[in-house]
Amino acid sequence: MKIAIATDSGDVSEHFGRCPEFTVVEIEDNKVIKKEIIKNPGHATGFLPKFFKEKKVNYVIAGGAGFRAQQLFEEFEIKLIMGVQGEIDDIINDFIKGELKQGEDLCKPGKGKGYGIKKEDGHEE
Repeated sequence: MKIAIATDSGDVSEHFGRCPEFTVVEIEDNKVIKKEIIKNPGHATGFLPKFFKEKKVNYVIAGGAGFRAQQLFEEFEIKLIMGVQGEIDDIINDFIKGELKQGEDLCKPGKGKGYGIKKEDGHEE
């Protein structure tokens, strides 16, 4: 199984598409067999869900995600777990133990660090 976690300075990022990087983790028999950090390849409508489908990711973990990204993950049969906060290693351990809980979507229009498409009035261009 493969999970991708929206990452910002070692913690889960509030916004999936606008995070600076992703922590991609492969898990077998409840053990991490590979963990890599990849720079966010870009934030354009629909790009990241397709990118993670091609990388055979089964789960995406983030503080939140836009509505269109949520739809695409569902279409690509990738489980999106939102409303998650905390340090990446703690999140991975909670996921493996089956204790990771989904919370309220933390993604609000205009949030993020400016990676990818800029938002001005809360709407993507």
